[in-house]
Parts: sequence; C-alpha cells; structure tokens
Amino acid sequence: MSQWNQGGQYPPDPNQAYYAGQPGYPPPQPGYPPQGGYPTAPPPGGYPPPAGGYPPQAGGYPPPHGGAGFQQPPPYGGGDPYAGEHVPFSNNAGNYGGASGYGEDPEVKGFDFSDQSIRRGFIKKVYSILSLQLGITLAFICWFLYHQPTRVYVYHHIGLFYASLVLVFVALIALACCGELRRKAPANYIFLLIFTLAESFCLACTASTYKADAVAMAVGITAAVCVGLTLFAFQTKWDFTMMGGILFVAVLILFLFGIIAIFVHNKIFQLLYASVGALIFSVYLIYDTQMMMGGKHTYSISPEEYIFAAINLYVDVINIFMYILAIIGRARD
Repeated sequence: MSQWNQGGQYPPDPNQAYYAGQPGYPPPQPGYPPQGGYPTAPPPGGYPPPAGGYPPQAGGYPPPHGGAGFQQPPPYGGGDPYAGEHVPFSNNAGNYGGASGYGEDPEVKGFDFSDQSIRRGFIKKVYSILSLQLGITLAFICWFLYHQPTRVYVYHHIGLFYASLVLVFVALIALACCGELRRKAPANYIFLLIFTLAESFCLACTASTYKADAVAMAVGITAAVCVGLTLFAFQTKWDFTMMGGILFVAVLILFLFGIIAIFVHNKIFQLLYASVGALIFSVYLIYDTQMMMGGKHTYSISPEEYIFAAINLYVDVINIFMYILAIIGRARD
C-alpha cells in the first residue's frame, strides 16, 4: 500500500508528518490560496474568490477607508475618473457622491450648468461694457449739440474729425486682429477706451450737423429698435449665426453703394441707401447677439472674447443710429 492510501483515508490528515511535502497535495484550486496569505476578514462577495486570487493586504480585506491597498473599480464601469485615489469598494452611492456626483442622473447636468453660468456671466460683462460705451457716446452727442462754443469750434477745425477717424480705425484694427491684445488686461481696456472716445467724438461731430430734435428722435428710435431686436434674438428659434457670409457680402455691396451715393445727390437714392444700411445692421445686431449667447446656435464667441463681443454690438448700434439719423435728416430736407 502506498503512502497515499495507508489507513484508507483520503484526503489524508495534513497533521501527519509523513504526508508533508508530498507532490499533488493538497489538491490545487484556482486562485487559492491567495499569495501573501489568507484574508483576515471575509470578503463581501464570499467564497470562492475571483480568478487570480485575492490581492495581498497589509491591513485586512477590504482595506480601511483612506488606507493604502487594493483599489476596487467603482460600479459605474468604464475608466476610473479618480485613478490614483484609493477608494474602498461599496455599493453605497454616498461614497461616490451618488448619481448626481458623476452626472449619471439625466435630470442633473452639472457641466451644462457650469457652461450656462459662465455664459451668463459673459453676457452680463458684455452688456455692462456696452452700456458704458453708449453712455460715453450719448454724453459726447449731448455736449456737442447743446454747447454752442464746442459745436462752433469743431465745425471750424475739421482736422480733429479726421484725426479721430484715423484713431478709430487704428484702435479697431488692433483690437480685431490682435487676439492677445484684446484678452490681456489692462491693455484691452485702454484700447477699448481709446476706440470709444474717438468713435464718440466722430459721432458727435456728425450729429452736431443735424437739429437737436432730429437727433433726439433718432436716439429714441434706435433705442426702441435695438431693444426689440435684442429680445427677438434671445427668443427666436431661428439661427442667424449661419448668415455670416451673407452679411459680409451685403456689407461689401453697401460699401460700394455708399461710394456711389457720395456722387449722386438724389434724395430718393440716399433714402434708399440709408434704409438698406439700417436693415443690414439690424440683422447684424441679431447675428452678433446670438453669437454672444452661444448655446443652441451653430457658432458662438468664446467667453474670453468679451471685448470683441462688446465692440461688435457697439458698432451695430452706432451704425443703426447713423442710418436712422440720415433717414430722418433726408426726410426733413
């Protein structure tokens, strides 16, 4: 009789010394025993262990909260966004922040909320800058209209108008073409202030050639039109951000139309030119407003470009005012 079945006992008693070191005993089992010893506490999944055995633990299994050791993948599957952190496995969602913590709840949209908050802050900043620009421009217009010595001095020193016009184009090109300049404070605010003051001076010089009541009427109509178009841009389901190419071509045609209007002194022709210009820049105001809003629209402006967005809206409002003033002036002549 061999050593394996002496006494008829199988499996033999491991306490008997003559079975120690015998090959094939104890019978091997998949993943058992684990390397490094048996766990000091029963695992939550019970026995048998998973394929490959249990990993060794210094402080027992599962490891204590916050301690080094085995990292169980979270129950939501896929890649672990908290890679590198030792998080104990638990079916309790509170350890992971619940469904809303990972955005699994369709009613909770954390990232969308964050984007909307940034966009709302961006819109507030743009309209704050725009309000300050329009306030400065209105102050210049009132100053030139109701202060007769200033009005007469500017009328006899036309070079100031052309100098401010050159300054407008220099500041505008610098802000429009140099992305780092318009994003870096305080240089962006300095150039914006220079542009606003120069544009306000040019606009006040032009408005001073009209009667005060015509200018006041143009300001009121412009304010009503711009508020109405802004509300329309916020509420409409039509996406005007796809019309950038069409509007650019329309502005080029309007520019050529304006060159012709310089040499054609016809009241009907100039009324038509002013009306088309007011219409084009009204659509541009909707376009720029939706670009600033972002969200559901095809194209949008980055929240870092608040100076660029404010300049776009300011130029739209100023052009609408100028064309409406020209319509009122030509109608009264």
